Amino acid sequence: MARDEQLKERWDLVVEKLSNQFADGDRLDLDSIIYLIGVQELGQLHREYKKDHKLDLMHIAICKVLEPYGFYEFDYVDDDGWPHYKVLAQLPHLKAGEQSILMKEAIVNYFLEAEYID
Repeated sequence: MARDEQLKERWDLVVEKLSNQFADGDRLDLDSIIYLIGVQELGQLHREYKKDHKLDLMHIAICKVLEPYGFYEFDYVDDDGWPHYKVLAQLPHLKAGEQSILMKEAIVNYFLEAEYID
């Protein structure tokens, strides 16, 4: 199976599973999935978040899923339990479509490693 086809199948599986689990079957978009990863990584699941914290959660998720690619490295957890990352390399300038593919691939790998999908 071609790499692009496999990525699409795995991405669709991630979206389907998360949508059923968290959105009553309504299809989640990329940003929603990034947000869910941020909440998971923070570990404070049963809490309401203000808008600025939602952006921080998305940042945590992006750092986490791109860490294996060498862009970020986990640094420490602050007194409030929020993880912090160091920038190791600047993200390359990508077109919107390329950026989306990179994020989807990173997210799929995150869920493969967590054994949420196989």
